[in-house]
Amino acid sequence: MQPLSLFGPIDAVLGSGDNPLILYVLLILVIVNIVTRAIAHRSNVSDAREQGADAIGQHPAHVASTILLILASFYLTTVEVHSGIVLSVLVVGMFITDFFELEALRVEARNDRNLSRPNGAIAASVLVLLYAAFLSVFFVVAPVWNAVV
Repeated sequence: MQPLSLFGPIDAVLGSGDNPLILYVLLILVIVNIVTRAIAHRSNVSDAREQGADAIGQHPAHVASTILLILASFYLTTVEVHSGIVLSVLVVGMFITDFFELEALRVEARNDRNLSRPNGAIAASVLVLLYAAFLSVFFVVAPVWNAVV
C-alpha cells in the first residue's frame, strides 16, 4: 500500500522512509513538554506564594510545547495511521489532564494549602514519553523483539 501524502514537501522531509523523522521530532517535543511542565509548576508555586490563587495560569512555553505536540501527533496520523491515532489519543488525554491539574492547583491555592505536584499530568506525560520512545527507538530492541515474537 502506498503511503498517503497530504502535505507534499513536508511529507518528503518528515514522513518518508522506514523511520520517519517525525518520530524523533515527537520524542524531542515530549521531552521539551516535560521540561516546560516542571518550569510551569515552579512558576505557579511562586506566583501562588507571592500573588495568590488568581495569579496561577498557563505558562506560555508549556502552552506552546503542548500545541506543537498535539499538531505533531496529528501529523503522525497522516504518515502512520495506527501509531498516530494511539499517540494522538495519549497526547489529547495529557492535554485534558493538564487542564484539570491547573484547576486543582487553583483550588489548593484558594484553600491556602501547599501546592502539590501535578501527579496526573506527570503520569500522562510519562505514558506519552514511553510510547514516543517506543516508536522512535524501536530499532534498538527490534532484533530481540523479533527473535522472541
